[in-house]
Amino acid sequence: MKICSPIRLIGFLAMFCLASGCATDRSKPAAMASCCATNAQPASASAAALPGKSIYQIDSTWTTDAGEPFKLAALRGRPQIVALFFTSCQNACPITVSDMKRIEAALPEALRTRVGFTLVSFDPERDTTAALHAYRLRRALDPARWTLLRGEPADVAELAARVGMKYKNGARGQFAHSNIITLLSPDGEIVRQQIGLNQNIEETVAMVQQIGAR
Repeated sequence: MKICSPIRLIGFLAMFCLASGCATDRSKPAAMASCCATNAQPASASAAALPGKSIYQIDSTWTTDAGEPFKLAALRGRPQIVALFFTSCQNACPITVSDMKRIEAALPEALRTRVGFTLVSFDPERDTTAALHAYRLRRALDPARWTLLRGEPADVAELAARVGMKYKNGARGQFAHSNIITLLSPDGEIVRQQIGLNQNIEETVAMVQQIGAR
């Protein structure tokens, strides 16, 4: 009987491997790639869903005072103090903005940088991006914290309804409107509302500190 040399035996085994087992080995990288593709999640899917009562559920597109498109959901992640206003208001709106600035000034410095302030115009016809930007400069509203927005009338009406704000066009280009400052949680839910002008801000400041510490 003819005995194979070790070298010839090793060669035979290698050829047998190529004919049978290696096809299975080559399938492993493909299987791994398929597994990874299945587990990969789009960025939007990894974000937590908004609560049902979140103002950020409003999906319309707004415009900032810099002329950039803006979604309300971009405000998510920190407490927001929100008010509807119009830049040519001669009476109530300047006081509302001053009340918001008082709240801002009363916050501890470390927390102040983690709180947002948002003004939304309900007079988009006159409150162009240029008008909003001029208002920002006139009132010294820090762009790191203050967001100024304009939107379509129907979108403004939807937002106003969600926060309980009422307004209507009056005489001489002025609006009759309610005066409400709304505190939103980082997820856009209404936490507190300050109604009226020149109100005591202590409770609002305390509530901002409470949700800002979470």
